[in-house]
Amino acid sequence: MNRTTDILVIGTGIAGLAFALKVADHAEVVLVCKSKIDDTNTSFAQGGIASVMYSPDNFEKHVQDTLVCGDGMCDEEVVRMVVASAPEQIRQLVDWGVKFDRSPTGEYDLAREGGHSEHRILHHKDNTGAAIEEALVKKVKAHPNIQLLEHHFAVDLLTQHHLGKEVRRRDGNVECYGAYILNLATQEVYTFLSRATVLATGGLGNLYHTTTNPSIATADGVAMISRAKGVVENMSFIQFHPTSLYHPGERPSFLISEAMRGFGAILRTQKGDDLMKRYDPRGSLAPRDVVARAIDNEMKLSGHDYVYLDVTHKPADEIKEHFPNIYKKCLELDIDITKDMIPVVPAAHYSCGGVKVDMDGQSSIRRVYVLGETSSTGLHGANRLASNSLIEAVVYADRSATHCLEYMDRYTVQTGIPDWDYGGTAHTEEMVLITQNYKEMQQIMSNYVGIVRSNLRLKRALDRLEIIFNETEELYRKSILTQSLCELRNMIKVSYLIIRSAQEMRESRGLHYTLDYPSKK
Repeated sequence: MNRTTDILVIGTGIAGLAFALKVADHAEVVLVCKSKIDDTNTSFAQGGIASVMYSPDNFEKHVQDTLVCGDGMCDEEVVRMVVASAPEQIRQLVDWGVKFDRSPTGEYDLAREGGHSEHRILHHKDNTGAAIEEALVKKVKAHPNIQLLEHHFAVDLLTQHHLGKEVRRRDGNVECYGAYILNLATQEVYTFLSRATVLATGGLGNLYHTTTNPSIATADGVAMISRAKGVVENMSFIQFHPTSLYHPGERPSFLISEAMRGFGAILRTQKGDDLMKRYDPRGSLAPRDVVARAIDNEMKLSGHDYVYLDVTHKPADEIKEHFPNIYKKCLELDIDITKDMIPVVPAAHYSCGGVKVDMDGQSSIRRVYVLGETSSTGLHGANRLASNSLIEAVVYADRSATHCLEYMDRYTVQTGIPDWDYGGTAHTEEMVLITQNYKEMQQIMSNYVGIVRSNLRLKRALDRLEIIFNETEELYRKSILTQSLCELRNMIKVSYLIIRSAQEMRESRGLHYTLDYPSKK
C-alpha cells in the first residue's frame, strides 16, 4: 500500500520532534516511531544541554573545551557554528515550554560537567531530557500538520535501486524517495513516498551487553543509510559513560549523571582511594574517555566488578535537591547516596560517528537529512563533550528545516516504486535463532570491541560476526518481518562498520584505544 507526504520524519527524540515542529507550519509531516513517541534516548538524558549563557563564560571557551575533548578530530567550523547558535535554540525550547531550573534571582542554574571549563549546563533537576521530550511531544501532538504513527518500524530507504537501477556508493548520485515502513500491529509493510526524508533514529547502545540506552537504540538509521549506499564515518568512536549504576541484570543500566561529578562527587576504588588522582590532573572531572579507561583499568587490575562514586561529603539536602531521581533509584536498592557510596561501572552510551552530513544536515543521499546521534556532523570528533549532544540536535534540526523548506518545491514524489515483496516468506517458529544471535553479537562487541581493543580482538570479532551475519541474512530472506529480526539485522550491519573502522585506525585517539597502537599520531 502506498502512502505519500511532504516530509517523512523517522524518530521522535529531540532532533526528530524539533525538526517536525520547525517545518510543520509549511508542510505536511508524517512522524514515525517504532515504539511510543516518548520512548527515546532523549528521555533518558539526565545531565543537561550545553550553552553559553552568562559571563565569565563565552563562546571561545565552549569552542576550546569541545575541540580539546574531540582530540583533534572536530570540524572547527561546525563547532563554532553550533556554539554560536546554541543560545537562540535554548530560547526556542523555552518558548516551546521547556522549563530549565533557575536560581532564586531568576537566572538559569547552570551546572558544570567533565571537560567543561565553566558552568554552562542548563538542566531540569536530573531528568533534563525527559523534561524536553515532554514539552516537545505536547507541541507535536497539538499540531494539525503532523501525523504521528507509533509502533511503525522503518525497514529500508527507497532509492533508484527500487526502480531497477544500479546504485553505487562511490558514484555519489543516490537519491531517496521515502521508505518501507512496517506496521508492527498488522505486519503490513507500507510504501511511504515523500519529498524529503529525515532520519533521527537515535543511537546504538544495544550492540553492547551493558548500556544506558533504552531497548529501541539499535542503530537503525546508520544501517539503513549504509545499505542504501550512503556515507558513514568515524564509527570506531563509541563513548562509554563512566558511571552507570552497577546492578547486574538491569537493562538499560541506570545512568549516574555526569553532573554529579560536576557537583563534586569523587570516584574511588573499593579501598576508598581517590581513583582518578593517578590518571589525570583534572581528577574526577576529566573527560569521559579518560575516566572510562581509568575505571576499566582499575577493575582489571583489582579484579573487582565496579568502583565507587562518592558524594557523601556534600550536604544531604543539596544532593536530594539536585539529584532527586538518582536518590530515589538508589534508595530502592538500599543505597542512600547521602551516606553510602554508589557502585558504578562504565556502559555503552553514545556514538560520536554516524552518517556523514554537511552543515545543513544533508547526507550523501539526496533528499535525506540525518539528525541527532544517527549523524556525524563533525562537532564531537573523537570524543563527545558532555551535554553537547542535545544542543547539536536542535541546532541541526533548525538548519535542516530551513534548508528543506527552501528546496522542497524542487522535490517531487516519485512514482513507480514497487510495493514490498512478501514472496517466499513465512512465519518463523524458531525465534530462539534471533535471540541467540542477538546475545552472541552483544558478547562479541562487549568482549572484543569495547573500551580497550587490539588487532587480535578485532579480527576475532569480525570472524565471529560473519557467522551470525550469514545466519541472520538467511533468516531475513525467508521470514515475515518482525521488529526483532529487523533490529538484529541492523545491529549486525553496524557492528561490522564499527569493527572495520577500528581496524583502519593505526593510533589511539579519543574514544578509540588499542593495545597495538597506544600512542596518538
